[in-house]
Amino acid sequence: LSKIQEIISENCVVIFSKTTCYYCKMAKKLFDDMNVNYTAIELDMNTNGSQFQDILQQMTGARTLPRVFVNGTFVGGATDTKKLHEEGRLLPLVHQCQ
Repeated sequence: LSKIQEIISENCVVIFSKTTCYYCKMAKKLFDDMNVNYTAIELDMNTNGSQFQDILQQMTGARTLPRVFVNGTFVGGATDTKKLHEEGRLLPLVHQCQ
């Protein structure tokens, strides 16, 4: 848990994802299109990926990926993040970090 919290606190945008996940790619593309740097933690490339997913479930209430954090706050999965962006509320969150 402390490792995950450390990653979240040290990076403005953190996306917990899997390399093969369509929604994860969608979330990453969203930030790419806005030219926003993010840290992607690819759980399928991580030996502790399953444990990370269990902890993320405890933290966020769901095991699904991606789990997107901006400025230390959980903003949701890909659909939630996209909705925030469409409402113009995502970039202001990102700018709070910088």
